[in-house]
Amino acid sequence: MTAPALSADQSERSKGDNKDPTLTSISERLSSGSDSEDSDDDGLAKNPFLDPEAAARWKQVYEDAQYECRHVFDPTLTWTEEEEKVLVRKLDWRVCLWACVMFFALQVDRGNLSQAVSDNMLDELGLNTNDYNHGHVVFLISFLLAELPSQLVSKKIGPDRWIPIQIVLWSIVAISQCALTNRTNFLLTRALLGLLEGGFIPDIVLWLSYFYTSRELPIRLSFFWTALSVTSIITSLLAFALLRLRGVAGWGGWRWLFLVEGLITLLIGLASFFLMPASAVQTKKWFRPKGWFTDRETAIVVNRVLRDDPSKGDMHNRQAITPKRLWNALKDYDLWPLYAIGLIAYIPQNPPGSYMTLTLRRLGFSPLTTNLLTIPAAAAHIITLLGVTQLSEHFNERTFISMLQPLWTIGPVFALKFWPGLIDDRWGTYALVTVLLSYPYCHAILVGWTSKNANNVGSRTVSAALYNMSVQLGAVGANYVYQDYDKPYYPHGNTKLVVINCASIVVFLLTKAYYVWRNKQKDKIWNAMTKEEQDEYLRTTKLRGSRRLDFRFAH
Repeated sequence: MTAPALSADQSERSKGDNKDPTLTSISERLSSGSDSEDSDDDGLAKNPFLDPEAAARWKQVYEDAQYECRHVFDPTLTWTEEEEKVLVRKLDWRVCLWACVMFFALQVDRGNLSQAVSDNMLDELGLNTNDYNHGHVVFLISFLLAELPSQLVSKKIGPDRWIPIQIVLWSIVAISQCALTNRTNFLLTRALLGLLEGGFIPDIVLWLSYFYTSRELPIRLSFFWTALSVTSIITSLLAFALLRLRGVAGWGGWRWLFLVEGLITLLIGLASFFLMPASAVQTKKWFRPKGWFTDRETAIVVNRVLRDDPSKGDMHNRQAITPKRLWNALKDYDLWPLYAIGLIAYIPQNPPGSYMTLTLRRLGFSPLTTNLLTIPAAAAHIITLLGVTQLSEHFNERTFISMLQPLWTIGPVFALKFWPGLIDDRWGTYALVTVLLSYPYCHAILVGWTSKNANNVGSRTVSAALYNMSVQLGAVGANYVYQDYDKPYYPHGNTKLVVINCASIVVFLLTKAYYVWRNKQKDKIWNAMTKEEQDEYLRTTKLRGSRRLDFRFAH
């Protein structure tokens, strides 16, 4: 390759008419008409550091921030597409795979309650379904409250240190659930799990963003959330085995479930101390003297990420978020539409999913059969999740592809409300819930979308937490949709799900319209400026993130 190095996603972006309008600096791709100027602008769009002024400006930013990778920043570095493909595969095996394993640990310890209740846990602790709901709500509120503080701690000490600490601590609490005796310690352990697990997902997203470009991140996040469904399958099979231990040492099967699965996640937490490098330039340790990459590979990893988003180097990975940066991120109203989506988009499928094992038990299935029957929905969920994320990347479209989720769920949700065979036809009810829970999960797209539109490391750290907090807040509300007085058909609850499902479609459309309008608004101001005024703005502006006039929102 003779031209300056391009990342694979940037090469794709330059083809045809499907160019991504959300490049960091649009001024560098404005042209005055000649073919040579068009070619120069195209090169600048692919590598903004070809402009000597831009390269000097960002180099100074990285020096001022003490960015940990600044010594390998090289605006002239080139590499081949084949080199990059090989390197991305290595990143997938080293970075993305372990991120999925850690997410497995999260999902095991926050999700195995649904398997435990299939083994008469509620009856043995003297609890009812309202207590079960309260347990979920206590967990979610604790999870929500811990999101932002966890992100601030992670940014200060580094996600490579904080995440393993989180996993070890919550695993200890998860193990302690094998000794539950009453409602009080049930609610206490749910609160502790929420506090310790809160912030884990944004922390992982922050860590992954150090290694992947903005176009690559949603696909890797889809692998990440595929682990959710894989975990459901694995834990259902584990539950099938562990619940058979009922009576051993005088314990119920659900106690063995908490003990064994907590020990598994504890081992993952301990291993994470050794398998999470702080950055691409920090993979060499006493226990890994050769590191993961050659010097050339390290330079490629760093420079391709910076060319995709130069702002990723404006803070170092042990730098705390200042109160001013925190406040600026909190009041960034341009990201609020994405938080609104997070608030309501995942509610329609939440109650049927949370109640699936209880519903199957009510339909007459045994505890062991119940856990096996949850597997088909989890397997289908993997396929639709990967499919919808690949579609988003292929068409470079976020809103309409993400809308496939509420469009999928609206039919089954209407059936829950109006189908006369609900509950009475047990296999029909099982099929209906399975189709509903096989929905194309748009969460990976939304997380990547939020990260892209934050356009700044500090804002990205906070916005990831705020987005996830909105999701958790929606989940809190979802736990009050199905009430004990409404069972077993939940007519009032299902009416609420129909309304919320329709509302989520409207919110997606309004979000699309908002970002189109905001980009046109910025275009109008930017295009009214002369080239000299644009250059002066780029040199002197103190604005960060999405507030900059040269930034365009993804949608």
